Amino acid sequence: MWNTPGKERLDRIPRLYETESVPLKDKLVHLHFFIGGCDWYACEFDGEDIFFGFAILNDDLEMAEWGYFSFSELKAIKVTGWLEIDCELEEIWKARKTCEIEKIRRAQFWPEPNIDQNLLTAIQEDASHNERDNRYDGQENVYP
Repeated sequence: MWNTPGKERLDRIPRLYETESVPLKDKLVHLHFFIGGCDWYACEFDGEDIFFGFAILNDDLEMAEWGYFSFSELKAIKVTGWLEIDCELEEIWKARKTCEIEKIRRAQFWPEPNIDQNLLTAIQEDASHNERDNRYDGQENVYP
């Protein structure tokens, strides 16, 4: 694994189940592991090998899910014998809420943070009207 997080960094991650009462949107992601189109976002750690967090494999947001993943298994992955999982450096990756991470937000169908829900509804309605208008543009008397 490239940029393997050290003990000090791992010790700052809450232990498994410590944030169980925190809503998923508000959980902090402490580590981001990635390779190709795969991402693992770690929110909790058992202190030895198991993380709890969010995984997106092959950029498949529809099948992305919350769950447990193994640190030792991530470290063991090698593609074509040399390409390994990477972990974002601490200088680059600062702990942030899951709702602030675009890939997780899109996979969970969460709105962007700090968007007024009335504005979001208006944008969605406008988009559906525009789609309908584009579909029937130039055709007379075909509006549903």
